[in-house]
Amino acid sequence: MKKILVANRGEIALRVMRSAREMGIKTVAVYSEADRNSPHVRYADEAVLLGPPPSNQSYLLGDKIIEVCKELNVDGIHPGYGFLSENAVFCQKATDAGIKFIGPSPDAITIMGSKLAAKNAVAKFNVPLVPGTEEAITDIEKAKVTAAEIGFPILIKASAGGGGKGMRIVANIGEFEEQMNMAQGEARSSFGDDAVFIEKYVTSPKHIEVQILGDEHGNIVYLFERECSIQRRHQKVVEEAPSPVISPELRKKIGESAVNVARACNYYGAGTVEFIVDEQLNFYFLEMNTRLQVEHPVTEMITGYDIVKEQIKIARGEVLSFNQEDLKINGHAIEIRVYAEDPTNNFLPDIGTLTTYKKPEGNGIRVDDGFEEGMTIPIYYDPMISKLIVHGNTREDAIDKMVRAIDEYKITGVKNTLKFCKFVIQHEQFRSGKFDTHFVQQYYEPSLLAVENEDEMLVAAMVSTLLMNQPNSTSTELATDKNQRSNWKSNRSNLR
Repeated sequence: MKKILVANRGEIALRVMRSAREMGIKTVAVYSEADRNSPHVRYADEAVLLGPPPSNQSYLLGDKIIEVCKELNVDGIHPGYGFLSENAVFCQKATDAGIKFIGPSPDAITIMGSKLAAKNAVAKFNVPLVPGTEEAITDIEKAKVTAAEIGFPILIKASAGGGGKGMRIVANIGEFEEQMNMAQGEARSSFGDDAVFIEKYVTSPKHIEVQILGDEHGNIVYLFERECSIQRRHQKVVEEAPSPVISPELRKKIGESAVNVARACNYYGAGTVEFIVDEQLNFYFLEMNTRLQVEHPVTEMITGYDIVKEQIKIARGEVLSFNQEDLKINGHAIEIRVYAEDPTNNFLPDIGTLTTYKKPEGNGIRVDDGFEEGMTIPIYYDPMISKLIVHGNTREDAIDKMVRAIDEYKITGVKNTLKFCKFVIQHEQFRSGKFDTHFVQQYYEPSLLAVENEDEMLVAAMVSTLLMNQPNSTSTELATDKNQRSNWKSNRSNLR
């Protein structure tokens, strides 16, 4: 494999290209008119304009991307995540065109793309499942009886869904029919498929996922788990590895279950098996993401393996170069997603220009991004600016390092989630590890960040007053010893 096309944009495109370059592989970028000046476009060896900014006129044009591959003699396509990454039809078309799809087979994508099909497949391998229906609901009256047998509260879920769409919590039989209609309508609107099913609702769930790698020769390993319970709108914002509540014994059980999920669909490539974990640490299969995950860097930090490189090696037909016994956990890693969103206004996306953009640095700090100072955050795509990842010897070290890194991350021009993420990781419930997916609803109020902003403004005003009222009007040095230089003078620019 001498040349790959990265069918994506921004930080993940750049991240894939860097690993490819280290492997001596040429890269091709594709881009929309909105991303003409994006770093991933400049970094690639070749770049091709796909079309206007909307993704359905650019990044989702699978046939056009395949034609580009043919014209430029591309050997493989890396889809990143989102866009075409879990599109079985695109995967099949690329394969039929003689271009290697750097990911799983079309069949595996199809099976795991349907929650019902996935549940049926993994049940044969004795993977724990949440009690619920095995087929799509077609008779509401019959479904009411099933729901009562399972016991309320129950969860209605879209079979083809994700990101919380087509999902409804039902507390009692009286609201069942209304919530069912709403779930089906949202599923139809979002996925073109109104198939829904019901499950027992786990009231205090933790979201634990397991990274797996499998080659085309039947070898599959798990690269331990990630804790992904800090979410807003059913989407992750803080992730860490390993989970603070998973014991070595449970880690082995959940890891082996993840491997069995992969075996259920003859999986190869990198994939993530997601589980829901209750208060008693019972775990149940949730779904499998047949692609690279946004949060994969925390796994890379604790294992030392470059998952993108492993994807490429697998796509080349290579046998995994390590087995389960070779894998060890080294320290602790935390990732926050830095979104262009306003956490004081229901996390509404924000657009604008990155007037200031200065990344934190230092040992154990990694920033995966696709923006530079002066660039504009486009309205057409996911509002994620970057991923900030830290690695420490212990979880406490990683938390402290993350606080420092957030403080040193300077972004102005767009509202962002840095202060919200700092609030999360400094909260005693997060530090204790005793939190679940309801953390934001239970502990976060926008007014908490407003108070922090007021405190910062007060400190800045006090410093300004102190500097202005020094006895020597020609000097801002605060030291009593004239030969000792004060830090205030050298640091004034940071207060402006």
